[in-house]
Amino acid sequence: MVKVHHLDYSRSTRILWLLEELGEPYEMATYHRDPKSFRAPPELKQAHPLGKSPVIEHNGAVIAESGAILEYLAAKLGGGRLGRSPADADWAEYLEWLHAGEGTAMMGVIMLMMAGGGDTPSRGRAYGLEIVDGAMAEIEAKLDGRDYLLASGFSAADIQFGYVVAVADQFGAVGARPRLRAWLARVTVRPAYLAAIEKGGPWLLPIAR
Repeated sequence: MVKVHHLDYSRSTRILWLLEELGEPYEMATYHRDPKSFRAPPELKQAHPLGKSPVIEHNGAVIAESGAILEYLAAKLGGGRLGRSPADADWAEYLEWLHAGEGTAMMGVIMLMMAGGGDTPSRGRAYGLEIVDGAMAEIEAKLDGRDYLLASGFSAADIQFGYVVAVADQFGAVGARPRLRAWLARVTVRPAYLAAIEKGGPWLLPIAR
């Protein structure tokens, strides 16, 4: 059984979501953020030296990093669902989306989070908005004629980007992009997503824009 080291208000909700989609049983160790700093508690370093979440344990392996965990679980437990393989025509596209969600796009989102809410201009906020706007524009274009990031259907890449787009929207960076907003609404009414939120709590930090 998979053990998920889950931090509240965090990206580890993605892992719960994936496991719920797969119908896989899992054990959850929950950690709570410091109420003042919103930092992860030091106890998380007992699960992994980085002291970050998500972290999973499975068959003796301890794995950190959202993209690695999603790719591992989809390949190991998915049975062809939610992941893609080298035999699939969209494997390269799948990998690009899966890892972009914790690469370029997430870097911009983190810059927005660090800059804080409000409309006070700053170099960090401006650059973060530029990065996120580019990522949101790319997704909006990609969703032309399709319901999910891949034409072949829903995948772990949609789970990965769900958090990115939700946080971007929290900071007002999604804009008037109808296909992107429809996609976000579509993926966040899935029963597995709702089950993950019920078990793990909200994934967005309770902060004002």
